[in-house]
Amino acid sequence: MAAPTPHHPISTPASSAPVVLDGSPLSIDDLVRVARTTLNAPVRVELAPAARERVAASRAVVTAALAGDRAVYGLNTGFGSLSRVRIDRDRARDLQKNIIRSHACGVGEYLPRETSRALMLTLAASLARGASGVRVESLERIITLLNEHVDPAIPSRGSVGASGDLAPLAHAALVVLGEGECWHRGRVEPSAWVLKSLGFGGCDLEEKEGLALLNGTHLMCATGALLCHDFRCVFDAALAAAAMAIDAAKATDAFLDARIHEIRRQPGQIEVATRLRGLLSGSEIVRSHAENDPRVQDPYSLRAMPQVLGAALDAFRFVEGAVERELGAVTDNPLVFAGDAAGAGAGAGDPIRGDIVSGGNFHGMPLAIALDLLAVACSHVAGISERRTFWVVSGFDQFVAHKPYLAKDPGLESGLMIAQYAAAACVNELAGNAMPASVTNIPTSAGIEDYNSFGATSALKATRSVALARSVVAIEMLVMAEAVEAHRPLKSGAGVEKAHAAVRGVVPKLAKDRVLSPDIRAIEGLIAHGGFSPR
Repeated sequence: MAAPTPHHPISTPASSAPVVLDGSPLSIDDLVRVARTTLNAPVRVELAPAARERVAASRAVVTAALAGDRAVYGLNTGFGSLSRVRIDRDRARDLQKNIIRSHACGVGEYLPRETSRALMLTLAASLARGASGVRVESLERIITLLNEHVDPAIPSRGSVGASGDLAPLAHAALVVLGEGECWHRGRVEPSAWVLKSLGFGGCDLEEKEGLALLNGTHLMCATGALLCHDFRCVFDAALAAAAMAIDAAKATDAFLDARIHEIRRQPGQIEVATRLRGLLSGSEIVRSHAENDPRVQDPYSLRAMPQVLGAALDAFRFVEGAVERELGAVTDNPLVFAGDAAGAGAGAGDPIRGDIVSGGNFHGMPLAIALDLLAVACSHVAGISERRTFWVVSGFDQFVAHKPYLAKDPGLESGLMIAQYAAAACVNELAGNAMPASVTNIPTSAGIEDYNSFGATSALKATRSVALARSVVAIEMLVMAEAVEAHRPLKSGAGVEKAHAAVRGVVPKLAKDRVLSPDIRAIEGLIAHGGFSPR
């Protein structure tokens, strides 16, 4: 199975400082740095001493439980609907390998390698919080794989997003065992061969460890974190394109009056209006038609930008908050809570105190709803962008007097006509992607897992949605750069002129009809690199 080939590189925060797993929440930027690191500019992952102690303490609770006669889910029982089957102690370790091998049944193309790395980091950070009962050695093996760039090759479909991302995480855990396939130096290779070439073999898992590697929301969370970073870049570009469109269409800036937005009280709307005013500040084009403009009101795609884009921004802030909380969570089951006397610091005669408690933290609904919402937000960011593109290229507004499709010789040339078609096609696909995956339930495991989130599907749809929105905004920027130039020698605001210069740095002015796909890809690359972000 071939992995999807990106059309352009994706922005990565610049720091090369190591990411230390100390039990605190991962930041989105740190996850992106590790996920998108390269062999030439590595970002290492390290385990803090305090985290090592917590992991040892939780493992001591597991060891003590295994010494007793009590049935404990995941330690000496089967899984899912087989949880009532008791497993003998001498076969408990086989149980951990069997769950990984049997659950590794994903299908479809491989996830991008960066998603695999993000998943492994999210898993390691969760285990480092000391509530999963794994051994320190097993956690250190995951960290070693990350630092050696041995990244699991994970089929993209197979998770129902409820009892953890079971199938994707099983493929990741296979590499810990020294089985399955992995990315290494740009190719997918058998893990056994890659590990042998690096001088070590697979890791022998003990009781509870196989389940701990599978039971979590790490695919959903990792994908969500990457998408939060990428959506920020798209949204910043969408604001720059929107500001360009205001001057491209010779629209008024009266609708950006702060009093309008303060009285609505929606924080995203207020922020969008503020940023648009900043981008347009000093525009000669706005001033050029402040008087004797016969038009009464601009179309919604211009006049209601703060309301629409502000709503998308507020939705994104909810998504970002859900992902940031999950980056500090433990989503394993059962959870291991160590008492004061447990672990390496306990005296020889001290009892091991702690609890092993079953729950439902593996359920992906908090992320599934958020990722579904992200796809909806993308559909509106792109939808209103396409409407502005349509308005400008159509040449309807006689006052502005743009040539149809901004062609130099309309009729002989089609100019940017079909660029709007491409945007429309993307918007249509975005509408389909905006149908939530989380609202449809299919039970699994003979009905014991009777309400699933399908958050992994939400993550896949949101990934496609962010990419499509990036394309639509890139098309708008291509169009608006041309339209703003049609008003020369008048200049726009400093922020708009900076965005225009960025576009012209990768795409020349349209002198005659030409193939536009490379232009769109070049602007997509600018967006992906954060080229329009104020940070």
